[in-house]
Amino acid sequence: MTDATDSILTRAGLDREHVRGLVADALSGADDGELYLEYSQTEGLAFDNGRLKTASFDTSQGFGLRSIAGEAAGYAHSGEISEASIKRAGEAVAAVRQGHSGTYAGPPPGTNRALYGDENPLASPTFAEKVKILEQIDAYARAKDPRVKQVSASIAGSWQQVEILRADGTLVRDVRPLVRINVLVQVGNGTRQEQGTHGTGGRQGFAAFVTEDVWKNAVDVALAQALVNLEAEPAPAGTFDVVLGPGWPGVLLHEAVGHGLEGDFNRRKQSAFSGLMGEKVAADGVTVVDDGTIEKRRGSLTVDDEGTPSRTTTLIENGILVGYMQDRQNARLMGMQPTGNGRRQSYAHTPMPRMTNTYMLAGNRERGEIIESVKDGIYAVSFGGGQVDITSGKYVFQCTEAYRIRDGKVGNPIRGAMLIGNGPTDLRRISMIGNDLALDPGIGMCGKHGQLVPVGVGQPTLRVDQLVVGGTAT
Repeated sequence: MTDATDSILTRAGLDREHVRGLVADALSGADDGELYLEYSQTEGLAFDNGRLKTASFDTSQGFGLRSIAGEAAGYAHSGEISEASIKRAGEAVAAVRQGHSGTYAGPPPGTNRALYGDENPLASPTFAEKVKILEQIDAYARAKDPRVKQVSASIAGSWQQVEILRADGTLVRDVRPLVRINVLVQVGNGTRQEQGTHGTGGRQGFAAFVTEDVWKNAVDVALAQALVNLEAEPAPAGTFDVVLGPGWPGVLLHEAVGHGLEGDFNRRKQSAFSGLMGEKVAADGVTVVDDGTIEKRRGSLTVDDEGTPSRTTTLIENGILVGYMQDRQNARLMGMQPTGNGRRQSYAHTPMPRMTNTYMLAGNRERGEIIESVKDGIYAVSFGGGQVDITSGKYVFQCTEAYRIRDGKVGNPIRGAMLIGNGPTDLRRISMIGNDLALDPGIGMCGKHGQLVPVGVGQPTLRVDQLVVGGTAT
């Protein structure tokens, strides 16, 4: 198995200084750009219907060469890391300049920080041991309740080496582990079936996630959610005060607000937040940050995919819009500083502003106090899929676990509830902020322009006044 200390260029038999010369020739006259090299190993096992359904292991490598001239960017990539392929890519990306003569931007600042280890998580447990854990998960879930009809469990991990070489000779390296374990339990009672899910993971080895206590908790949480939904009544339709639980419900904040605070959408004036810097966009007390510096978190990065160290970026402070998430190109064009949010799915993709771990800071209210303040409303504990329009801020999100609140008490579970709203508008409707900030358990993936990257979300308990709830109750 490849060692983390091995250079990608060295393994390819290439001289770093010679390759730097090729990059410098390709980027002569460009405003910015880099050679991005990647080597990755991925593994995935899925257990379904009482047996191992899929098992995969993949090794890939390649490079992407980018040249930036003003607002334009030329990009070429290849799975072959060789002098000939890099030289040919240089000829392709050089065409983007078309007479443009820029001054090559300075390199990103260096860092000695390490947010995660470089040990390859795929080595332990062994493949056979991982299969055994999945079998135990399946058996434990089925023994918990006779209404369990189906159990799906998966273990996935990756180990990625990244090297970013600039025309000025700056070389930045990062080694990124990532693991995840997920459980889905389906229950049935007569003709009715419901399901629940739970997962956990992060940027470290599997050891913290495959202990008996951890996977049993994942099963217990998923089963409890499924059983709650099995007894749930149809959700009401109308306008209600809504209490959002802590942790994973921050995915609504991520989608309905976070994407609108990415630099490219605002530079192109495609966001509902465009042109509002320094203005009040949320209720008093609302502070939202993007923080890529939390150790071992799923969305964290020691450096982003342009070599910029990640950081904590305050986006909204006490209701005021104060920042955007930026990569190098959009930051330069907007006269701002890069924030370490330049991310890409792989060497075959160009970087763009993306979230890392995005969450709202805690307030000073107790969760019980918030629930007691609602006379007739909805308590949303978990969310599934949703749709968001970045330009307008409109969103629709499905609740996968929710309850009716009556006279300040959590009542019967409800199913089929959809939250329908507008991110910028609903930020102003937050009337109570809990003191129980929690981050998600490490399962988030974010899509943008066809690229997927791992992210984290979080928030404290929130009360949001007068949200539209779509339901099926008559």
